[in-house]
Amino acid sequence: MITDITLIYVLIAIVGLLTAEIFRLNGRFRKVLLGKTGRDLEETIETLTKGMENLDSRAEEIENYIIKMDERLRHSIQKVQTIRFNPFKDQGGNQSFSTCFLDEQGNGVVVSSLYSRDKVSVYAKPIIKYQSEFELSEEERQAIDKAR
Repeated sequence: MITDITLIYVLIAIVGLLTAEIFRLNGRFRKVLLGKTGRDLEETIETLTKGMENLDSRAEEIENYIIKMDERLRHSIQKVQTIRFNPFKDQGGNQSFSTCFLDEQGNGVVVSSLYSRDKVSVYAKPIIKYQSEFELSEEERQAIDKAR
């Protein structure tokens, strides 16, 4: 059995450890408050709070900017494809071409150039959702299909 003396020594040891812990925590607390008053701490907390509000405001601005940029990018040209061909088998090489310029939804334009020895003809046709209200040549259709 534990004697009374042993119990007293254990209690004294526990009190000693607790006292040492109190002194350690007190020292850390003094370092935190070194040169500070209650008013200084209040000002620090207010400054931090204003800083957080500014960060929240700035984050919201950046989020709105990103949303606007994303919307603009959807309508920018993202898909460009060119098909070169020879429309006149008896002359020249593949100097003619059809090039499509399309956004994310398949809207844009297809530009075709027909080259012959004495002239160059250029045509442009609007494209809406990968389709045109104008008849498309085989090469124009190939350029659009390749851009998908």
